[in-house]
Amino acid sequence: MGKGRITIGLYNSYDPKRFAEAHRRAIARAGGLAMSFDMNLALFGFPFPEGPKTPVELAEWVAGTTSIGKHGGYFMDLAEKGRFLSFPYPNKGFPPQLGEAVLTTSKVDPKKSVSIRQLADMVEHGQSILLVFGLGPHGVPKGPSEIPKYNVDVTGGGYSLETCTAVGSVTGALHALLYE
Repeated sequence: MGKGRITIGLYNSYDPKRFAEAHRRAIARAGGLAMSFDMNLALFGFPFPEGPKTPVELAEWVAGTTSIGKHGGYFMDLAEKGRFLSFPYPNKGFPPQLGEAVLTTSKVDPKKSVSIRQLADMVEHGQSILLVFGLGPHGVPKGPSEIPKYNVDVTGGGYSLETCTAVGSVTGALHALLYE
């Protein structure tokens, strides 16, 4: 059996109506990490403007005004390979085709707690996972944060990390465990 896939999921906890520079920068950074570590990228609740509709068109629009990730080139490569998707906010659950949802948080529910090692083992044994990161100062809101079956704290000590730092830490740790 082959390895499962890992999808980086960014949940927009900033402004749901206006696309801001913070959105653009986080997407460009996550796109670079996804390309670097052979992962996919999914966005939830991002307020894209009217016009660009397909993942490649959205990627072109985002990449057109950033210097991050080879001027958005990594994100464009990801979209052209069919490894970037955008979804509305989830109502009852995250898209099952993305794998088992895992909330990345510093406030782990003890009943849902898994380690980075356990996630790597899941992927190693063919389970795909969706790593859900809250983009904004308060992370994923209460309702959607209860959807995932699993919670992971990459620090192991309840330390709150800035979103892009958390994305880099979790994806880097998983990649190191899977390819050591």
